[in-house]
Amino acid sequence: MYPQVFLLFSFFFIAAMQPSTNWHVKENAREHHTSKFSSEELIVRRGQGFTVTFNGAEQPEQNLIFIAETGSKPSKATKTLATFGISSSVSKEGWSAVLQSTSSSSVSISISSPHKAIIGRYKLSVQSGSSSPTTLGTFVLLFNPWSSGDDVFMPNKAECEEYVLEEFGIIFAGNKNHISSFGWNFGQFQGDILNICLSMMDRSLYYRQDPISDVSHRHDPKYLGRVLSAMVNANDDQGVVLGNWSGKFEGGKNPSSWTGSGEILQSWKKSGFQPVKYGQCWVFAAVLTTVLRCLGIPTRTITNFSSAHDADGNLRVDEFYDADGNHLERGADSVWNFHVWNESWFTRNDLGPSYSGWQVLDATPQEESGGIYQCGPASRHAIKEGEVDLDYDGPFVFAEVNADCMYWNYDSATGKKTLIFSKSTEIGDSISTKAVGRDARVDVTSDYKYEEGSAKERDIFKKARKKLGLEDKFDPTAPTQEEIEQKPDISGKFKVVGSLEVGKDLSLLLVLENLQSDAKTVNVNMTAWSTLYTRRPINEIWKDSISVTLAPKEEKQFPIKIKYPEYQQQLTTDKTIQVTALCHVVDGIQVLVQRNITLDNPAIDIQLLGEAKVNKELAVEVVFINPIDTEVTDCVLQVEGCGLLQGILDIPPLKASEKSSTKFKIIPSEAGPKHLLVNFSCDKFPDIKTFKMVNVIN
Repeated sequence: MYPQVFLLFSFFFIAAMQPSTNWHVKENAREHHTSKFSSEELIVRRGQGFTVTFNGAEQPEQNLIFIAETGSKPSKATKTLATFGISSSVSKEGWSAVLQSTSSSSVSISISSPHKAIIGRYKLSVQSGSSSPTTLGTFVLLFNPWSSGDDVFMPNKAECEEYVLEEFGIIFAGNKNHISSFGWNFGQFQGDILNICLSMMDRSLYYRQDPISDVSHRHDPKYLGRVLSAMVNANDDQGVVLGNWSGKFEGGKNPSSWTGSGEILQSWKKSGFQPVKYGQCWVFAAVLTTVLRCLGIPTRTITNFSSAHDADGNLRVDEFYDADGNHLERGADSVWNFHVWNESWFTRNDLGPSYSGWQVLDATPQEESGGIYQCGPASRHAIKEGEVDLDYDGPFVFAEVNADCMYWNYDSATGKKTLIFSKSTEIGDSISTKAVGRDARVDVTSDYKYEEGSAKERDIFKKARKKLGLEDKFDPTAPTQEEIEQKPDISGKFKVVGSLEVGKDLSLLLVLENLQSDAKTVNVNMTAWSTLYTRRPINEIWKDSISVTLAPKEEKQFPIKIKYPEYQQQLTTDKTIQVTALCHVVDGIQVLVQRNITLDNPAIDIQLLGEAKVNKELAVEVVFINPIDTEVTDCVLQVEGCGLLQGILDIPPLKASEKSSTKFKIIPSEAGPKHLLVNFSCDKFPDIKTFKMVNVIN
């Protein structure tokens, strides 16, 4: 049994009159790590004491009964209602009240809750004898990662600060060859966010189907994590964010334009809880981070590069190309340049202690689980060990980081497919998260999988296939062993020459090498398509064909240049291009060469024109230089930062190579490190983002 920790109340009861109440909100919040909440209501964490004072009170009667209740139909059976009198010591099993101190006009009473108390908003009442209960008020009880008895206990205090209290985050994007990042304002303590998070629980399908059962399970972080992973997307339950991967965002906002969760959650509430348009994976993950941190569950965002979406559960993703090298949208499998999900920290009493710690949750609606779009929690340790039969959604998460890739040539006229090659080391690369206390990237790939290509990694893959019954099952869609083992006569790769930046020409080299001791003739069909970050092809940008002869063991380079005007109109807001070369070797097997390219936006710079002090104006300058030889219009600067400001500024059009200097003022409201996020958009360059750390002093 874990040691019991006090919830301290000063309470006073007089039969004839109600004394005045001082809940010491600021003092208690400071002790409970809840002082960042913008609320006049008492917000505390389970398993820790707080003090409330009633002035003008007398010694309480010993037959007082306290009542703590939560949910629409509180009951003792579901542990949503507790009644308890004043006792001399703390109960080890349930709620209890212990007299702390008295004076001529005040009485202090310590109220203690169980370590696994249900989280949410409680009403606290008191009853004397046969009289009707008197309501004292309400308070919100949250998970407590600082308490060793809590399922979300996190022993490292710096990690508690980062994964519960930090309102700023960095999300990693791009692709495995070119990792980029942008800031995000989680804002879990701002405005009405806590109330929105509490109402989110009451709007879930779980609550609507059985409200009594749902509320009774809210002591359990794995239950709430799963419920909220469903509620953040709008697919089944009028949840928070509506996903859109079409590349067209009429009637809503481009997912790339969001800079924080607060605006999204507030919009959801203001619209009468209609889904907010639109989101993609990082938006779902960021909003879920906000909600879970708000409720006290340590949570972070994770980016997986070359992330598999295994739609049919065979731990294999199939990609198809036609004879010209065009990537075909055939089948439900896909490989995303990157995918963002969440990890939350809690114990897994259902699985055993070795599976506790970081748990994968994914709010992006990809595949149904239990009939609705939810995913997790899947123990990260279970994923690494191939324990895909454990709850929840292990096979899908395992495939995201471990699936094998099969690349096929598909002939639409005959319906015949031919394996070009297979690769077991493509999926799950450079898995990334923000460092604790620093604006830096940490690679956590080794926490998800053993070294790629190692015997151990292959053994785990086979173990997972066996647990899923795939090893002994005939799969007519799978390649033959002969196809898998065939050796190509040539190899190829694309090399990037120069910078990868929107507004500049794209220069590449196609490098082909003859691996054999006799000459080879190769017919090469090359294409470049603009894509979404999910690698879905959108617009053809360029194509070409060449025929080359490679002498024995010879390597040749072929320069490729795609000019900015060629791709400007075709580029998606994801700024991604897939270049492929399908090499038809005469009297040999085909070779596919591909490169996924993410272009950088032009630079934007933030300058602080002075020292940042609490409640003092500070001038900020944002500088952008138009890098192209045509005018840019519809220029807008969006600025946001917790404890700093939030707003939108219109900027005049910029001529070719013209410099824009925008100045505005911020008034920091509290001391400490803060982050100012800016997002500059115009007709040619949507969503150029950067951030600046602002060290605010008193």
